[in-house]
Amino acid sequence: MLLVVYAFYAFGQIDSNRVDSLIMVNLMQPAVIDSGIQAEKFDTVTEIPDDPKLIEYYSNKGVAYDSECSQIALYREVYAWMGVRYKYAGLTKRGVDCAGFVKNICNQVYGSKLSGSAGDHYKKCVPIERTDLEEGDLVFFKINKSYISHVGLYLGNNKFAHSAVHGGVIISDLNENYYNKYYYGGGRLLSTPNKKEYGR
Repeated sequence: MLLVVYAFYAFGQIDSNRVDSLIMVNLMQPAVIDSGIQAEKFDTVTEIPDDPKLIEYYSNKGVAYDSECSQIALYREVYAWMGVRYKYAGLTKRGVDCAGFVKNICNQVYGSKLSGSAGDHYKKCVPIERTDLEEGDLVFFKINKSYISHVGLYLGNNKFAHSAVHGGVIISDLNENYYNKYYYGGGRLLSTPNKKEYGR
């Protein structure tokens, strides 16, 4: 578009003030990411939660679902999966495991292309310190194993959503003794353009 603007300017079809205006408009357009997903797809803090049912639900779970949220679409999608039963290798609302749950949420909300196990998800992330976790980051665990065997989605305030063997899709706290014991690390998907990327 900039080339077109300059062409009109060069031939006297548009004045310099108009050029500056069009350049600013062009620069404000959502950038197209390599994956083909536009940044405007993602909700930002300009959208305020307005569903009383969700506000009450997350409040009862200790999750700050309010004007400070930067991932409204994430919370809506997570809520839609709450209570789905656990099923090993499951990928639908008839039954889902931890990796399948995270895959479905991230692919739907962020346009990611996740697949495979919790360990496979980790390989597609930039490692994040626990103190730097943000909404939408992934949290990984090594439960009685020498490899990553569990994954969840961080929601803020130390809360994360996941599909547990006992309970299905639920919200838990990273500070609970069980999860604190087996916590391995956090990760930020490289395919989420609305998030800062940390170097390895």
